[in-house]
Amino acid sequence: MDRVEMTKAWVGVLHMQVCAVDVATDEEILAVCNRDNPLHGTSRWKRVVRGDDPNDPPVGFPGPCDDHPGRTHLLVVW
Repeated sequence: MDRVEMTKAWVGVLHMQVCAVDVATDEEILAVCNRDNPLHGTSRWKRVVRGDDPNDPPVGFPGPCDDHPGRTHLLVVW
């Protein structure tokens, strides 16, 4: 299993979901997202939702992966 894996290409209109090792950096996660699920034109995945920003959606992310200890499910914002 890779350090960062896409689990849902689209969550709603502006997000995608990944499963990442707990120590994965935002830069590492965004690089995988932009490589594996690129947006059209010049748009890029911009931010990993870590739950520490007041603009983060209140959807229960991040959260632990139920299948793989030491991994977290995170949303990424377009």
